[in-house]
Amino acid sequence: MSKTTKRYAECEKLIEKKKEYDIAEALKIVEKMPKLKFDETVELHVKLGVDSKHADQQVRGTVVLPNGTGKTQKVLVFAKGPKAEEAEKAGADYVGAEELIPKIQNDNWFDYDVVVATPDMMGVVGRLGKVLGPKGLMPNPKSGTVTMDVTKAIEEIKSGKVEYRLDKTNIIHLGFGKVSFGAKKLQENYETIINAIIKARPAAAKGQYIKSVAISTTMGPGIFINQK
Repeated sequence: MSKTTKRYAECEKLIEKKKEYDIAEALKIVEKMPKLKFDETVELHVKLGVDSKHADQQVRGTVVLPNGTGKTQKVLVFAKGPKAEEAEKAGADYVGAEELIPKIQNDNWFDYDVVVATPDMMGVVGRLGKVLGPKGLMPNPKSGTVTMDVTKAIEEIKSGKVEYRLDKTNIIHLGFGKVSFGAKKLQENYETIINAIIKARPAAAKGQYIKSVAISTTMGPGIFINQK
């Protein structure tokens, strides 16, 4: 039995299979799990009673986590002139315009986590839709990444802003901190995201909105959460 399989089995022993835990209990279990050589991300998986195929049932938005994500996000900004200078001053990792297109299209350059663009650059960025779209990197006004206020966008991203969105199976997956944060900080982050998702309930959603909630670490088993 490999080390990872053995550790996974040890983690599983801490969890009752069919039980739904409250978030504080679940995070205490995470703290008890055998540690790895790296600081695992704690992930959230929320299954919603909506149909993402319908435009009026999309659930998508952003929220700034009170304790950050534990990961420094690299930001690429598409801007020109004074806005490009502003982005550099605000701490963007990369700033550019048309000249970046071949680098992204031909060289598979993806050394960044978030892409921000000023509205006048969306014609240029639109040409990268087929490449950035599938990776979830396309700037979007709803997530605050298409904006003239590049300073605010960069500061929020760097301070722990995360985007939540449905996948094709109507589940939201996202990391909300690191194991090293401890239960209290992770719970604050969890509650911030869950409340944002509840508030984002589409008017067209019928019946039970939150179907199931689970958390897991990068290499650990899922723990189901009792989220009313």
